[in-house]
Amino acid sequence: MGICEQHAVTLAAGMATQGLKPVVAVYSTFLQRAYDQILHDVALQKLPVILCLDRAGIVGEDGPTHHGAFDLSYLRHIPNMAVLAPKNEDELRDMLITAVAVDGPVAIRYPRGSRNGAVSEQPPRVLPWGRMETLREGSDLAVIAAGDTALPALNAAKALERELGKSIDVSNVRFVKPLPEKDILALARAHSRLLLVEENALAGGFSSSVLELLADKGFLEKGLRVRRVGLPDAFVTHGEQGLLRGMLGIDESGLENAMREMLAEKQ
Repeated sequence: MGICEQHAVTLAAGMATQGLKPVVAVYSTFLQRAYDQILHDVALQKLPVILCLDRAGIVGEDGPTHHGAFDLSYLRHIPNMAVLAPKNEDELRDMLITAVAVDGPVAIRYPRGSRNGAVSEQPPRVLPWGRMETLREGSDLAVIAAGDTALPALNAAKALERELGKSIDVSNVRFVKPLPEKDILALARAHSRLLLVEENALAGGFSSSVLELLADKGFLEKGLRVRRVGLPDAFVTHGEQGLLRGMLGIDESGLENAMREMLAEKQ
């Protein structure tokens, strides 16, 4: 379809009405052009169209127009739409197989380039729907990370345990929608501190959905301390991916600092 994103999504919707399961592969930032078609042509009819959003998050030298900073925010509020975010290449394969097994629209967002590991020789598997993954258990702080921020968060937690002797729980949310509510509320009951991490605009993104859940269930009134790490309410400039993540505090070092600050706070 070239750069005709609106046409691509509507064509995929038409294919889905005829029994196909089309996959629309597109840059995260350019899928914004097809918002209306996603809403009315796909989601309203609950058609099994799979949206694969490449270059989600920080993309590097292409600059402000190409950063995939907003997809979690502009997709998660759409009814019938599922939104998934893999932690690495293996999980991306699992999520694609999972999306094919679902009778409805699914969006999968993943970053530019090779980030967190080689592809396994094991065949992909269907993931438990709407459940997050515990990467490590801990008692001093709980961290829930979305997408490819999960493994940097895990590494940061391990480094702090070696440095401070603190036990940090790290989870990979996997499903931004449907949100793993039972898993998140279980962590909220077991911890007094919760750190939420995403490479998406904080406004309306993954962490916003968790805050909404916690507010609705009364946890914020019980003294639960919540901190969010993500992209600011600004257009991020161009630059090398690692450099920009460091400037924004969403790389491993930045996450380690955020965890250290939360651990230092008084109860």
